[in-house]
Parts: sequence; C-alpha cells; structure tokens
Amino acid sequence: MRLVIIGAGFAGMYAALSAARLRDIKGASPDKLEIALVAPQPTLVVRPRLYEPKPETLTAPLLDVLKAVDVVYVQGSAETVDVKAREVGIVTSGGKRTRLSYDRLVVATGSRLFRPNIPGLAEHGFSVDTLDDAIALDRHLQHLVSWPVSDMRDTVVVAGGGFTGIEAATEMPARLRESLGRDARPRVIIVERNAAIAPDMGEAARPIIVDALKHVGVETRLGVGVASLDKSGVTLSDGERIATATVIWAAGIRAAPLTAQIRAERDNFGRLLVDRDLRVAGVAGVFATGDAARAACDDAGNYALMSCQHATRMGAFAGNNAAAELLGAPTRPYRQKAYVTCLDLGEAGALFTRGWERKVEMVGDKAKKTKKEINTVWIYPPLAERAAALASADPERVTDL
Repeated sequence: MRLVIIGAGFAGMYAALSAARLRDIKGASPDKLEIALVAPQPTLVVRPRLYEPKPETLTAPLLDVLKAVDVVYVQGSAETVDVKAREVGIVTSGGKRTRLSYDRLVVATGSRLFRPNIPGLAEHGFSVDTLDDAIALDRHLQHLVSWPVSDMRDTVVVAGGGFTGIEAATEMPARLRESLGRDARPRVIIVERNAAIAPDMGEAARPIIVDALKHVGVETRLGVGVASLDKSGVTLSDGERIATATVIWAAGIRAAPLTAQIRAERDNFGRLLVDRDLRVAGVAGVFATGDAARAACDDAGNYALMSCQHATRMGAFAGNNAAAELLGAPTRPYRQKAYVTCLDLGEAGALFTRGWERKVEMVGDKAKKTKKEINTVWIYPPLAERAAALASADPERVTDL
C-alpha cells in the first residue's frame, strides 16, 4: 500500500510525520505501508517569516527528518492528479515526467498569492509570497542604495492592509534604513480597499495596530485600491499618484492551482471542501489539508484559516486519517478550538490575541518575545530523531495553544 502526500509545507510535513506515527503505533512496516512525500525540494520554506531580511536563510531541511521516520522523498512537482487511476503525474526539475500510484492521497499543496490583472503588476510588483519573491525583494532593497536620492527611491507602497501587509510594512522602515543608511527617511504607505486597516483583526486589536503604524511611521490610504503600476510609481483608484520604485503586493491568497485537477466542490479561495476527517467530498481515497482545504474547526461555525497555525494541525489529522483507512484504524475528526494570532509590528513590538473574537492578551515587547519564539522555534521541524519526530505529530497536540 502507498500513501502519497503532495507538498512539503507545514501541512505536508505534518501529514507525513503523523502518518508515520500511526504506522509505527500499529506495528506496520514501511514495506507494508509506504509513505511518499512529493515536493520540488525537501525543505520547509518558513513563509510566515518571509517579510524579514535575508529570506534565503528562512528554510529548514526536511530530508533527514523524513529519513528518520522512513518517509520516502520523491523529488518533483505534482502536475496532474488522476483520481480514477489513482495516479499523480510528476515532473522533475530536469523536465522528466513520471507517474506515481497511490492508495490514499493527501493534497497539501498550499496556496499562492492572488495577483489580479492590474496594469503593471506582473512587471513591477514585488511580494513576500514565495522564497524567490522574497529574495528578489531583498536584493532590490539592498540595491536601492546605488540609486540617486529621491522620493521614488525612498518610498515603499504595500498593497493590502491585512496580516501579511501589516507585517511587511512595519518591518520596512528598519529594512530601508539598513539598506540606505541610518540617516535615510523612508516613507512606507499601506493601501487598503476596506474602510479600516486590519479588517479581520477586530475592534479591540485595531487601535493598537493603528498606534503601532504611527509609531513606526507607516501611512495608510483606506477605501482605495491600486489601479496601475509602472517603473516609477503607482496610481490609486482615487487618482492619487505615488512615486515609488517598490510596490509590495499583499492582497490575498488562493489555493494552489493543483486543486483544480480534482473534480470536487471548492470555495471562493479554490480550497477543496472536506468532511471532518478531511476527506475531499465525493472523491474516494483523497484527503486535502492546510491551505488546500476548507475545513470546519469546531461545531460553532469556525473554519480553518490559510495559516501555518491551522495547516500544522490539519496536516497531522489528514496524515493520520489517510493512514488509518489503510491500516484499519479509526479516524480522528479534525478539530482546533484554540486559535491565536501574533502580529509582528516591527519596531513597535507585536500584538498577541486569543480566540476567534481576537481578545488582546499581549502587546509591545512582551508580545514581540512570543512572536520571536514562534518564528524561530515553534514552527520549525522537529529534530531528525525518530522518537521525537513521531511524537511531534500527535494530531491532538500539534499547535494546541
């Protein structure tokens, strides 16, 4: 029997570890149940940190961890999914195509930044969505020092005032001073279509965020969007023109395109609808998890967000349940009642909230210490030691805050 997992992000990593954990508990050998993880590289890209400088350092190797728990790594990108033949079509970095059969499949393909057809966005926009995008932005910022001093050089516009946009924007003044010199006077502007900044963070958190933006010198343009970009600036939907060489697009994400290969119902974000065991509705043998799945967290109407916090636990449940079906073990319905946010606010510290109602628990330096611990310890893979790696993937404990 073979369980195939597509994706080496947070959900895919924990799906593999959790499946291996159940296989170990049931006393099944790797020969009886092969667990294979398909990804372009055996690395975890720490996307929640890609707003920081030196993004090339923000990856963690997975190969030794996978070997420690007898998970087979398959190098390549999943290109097709044939649910009737139960096969995944894979293309390697060299262009070679092959097919991998499965008895159970876990789709953990993550998400991609949504880039609308705005004139100039593809040619002139930056992002922190992928490692390559973040590296390109970092190199651009470092190169700005060679440009003549001007408003265009010293201004950064961040399109999107949600979680990602705020973290990118509040980090940007310090990054610009690092690139341009301590005497630089950077100007950072968030453009948000909604009437308020941080539209999803709630009334209690928003004044803290607004104060933090003022503290670090970030301006806002609310109730407007980006109409067009060119090499020297951006034009907003209300006609305002801002001279800038740096526009960072942070205005929403969608499930990775591979989900469209599976003929099943999806939501507006492209996520596959799943049941409480994370099975894709109406598709035998296929589970979806992380940003690829729309999953209920509880019985109160809350659904998992496209975040590493939800992806880690969802991955653990998906891997466990896919393996359970093959090993004749009971499945465990996914649930995740605990939910916290920890929003980095640059030199203003951070903001920590708990619950779907975003109850504020910590702010400033205290919250920043927690954010640093999350970013540098909690979300990284376990040690490449069998017992520790398997123990880390207990579905009932992953991200149980």
